[in-house]
Amino acid sequence: MELELQMERTKKGKRPPGGRAFRMAWALPAALAAVVSLAACGSGGNEPAKAKTEILVSAAASLKDSLEEIAADYERNHSDVDLVFNYGSSGTLQKQIEQGAPADLFFSAGAKQMDALKKEGLVADSATLLRNELVVVVPADSGLKAESLQDLASDSISKIAIGQPESVPAGAYAQEALDKSALADELGSKLVFAKDVRQVLSYVETGNAEAGFVYRTDANTSDKVRVALAVPDDLHEPIVYPAGVLSGSKHAKEAEAFYDYLKGQEAAGVFQKYGFQLP
Repeated sequence: MELELQMERTKKGKRPPGGRAFRMAWALPAALAAVVSLAACGSGGNEPAKAKTEILVSAAASLKDSLEEIAADYERNHSDVDLVFNYGSSGTLQKQIEQGAPADLFFSAGAKQMDALKKEGLVADSATLLRNELVVVVPADSGLKAESLQDLASDSISKIAIGQPESVPAGAYAQEALDKSALADELGSKLVFAKDVRQVLSYVETGNAEAGFVYRTDANTSDKVRVALAVPDDLHEPIVYPAGVLSGSKHAKEAEAFYDYLKGQEAAGVFQKYGFQLP
């Protein structure tokens, strides 16, 4: 399956120009020449804008909305930093980092991916920052009422969207829940696999699936779906979000500063606003 990457800047404005060019006619009057001469000596001139330090953050797709808001707040107070995000499934991002893709921080939706990078010596420092909840969503106008995962076997449901378990943590949690509920075989023919949790949400929003497994925070971002069922926590591993500075970062000092900010109270407030839980 061809993997799609999304690199997004949090600020769209143009950078300040690096300088100004002046064109002078060969026969300027003496008075005008004197004025230009003074300007050339720097009298009243502006210094070139200082180049920003670009911090590359590879982050799980489910973090997009909260990180965009956090980044905007951070950049307002750190005008010398430009945060650039690469969103995708945590497994895909892990493989990119292993293959040498540039990144300063990794923010995963699963411990498995972070642990793998730590074993390979690719993470300098990390910590679990957030928790989440797995839910089943259906279109907002759906009449489906579900009290348990067994209700997904209903004949009224022909397609259930789920992230690829091999690379999408939400898909792995969902597959684990189906296995523990002895529903994997029964529902297997209904499963439609997606490249990340946001694509699962899109499938349900557009009616390409009657139900889908996403995080509670993803469900909160859309008015086109509603939560039909919260998946019991004991049916899957704890859903945790570790973040870490990568040992190959070219801007370790700045990356560490943003990492510390993500662990602070201001960022925590934004994460909670979007439905994340603190560890």
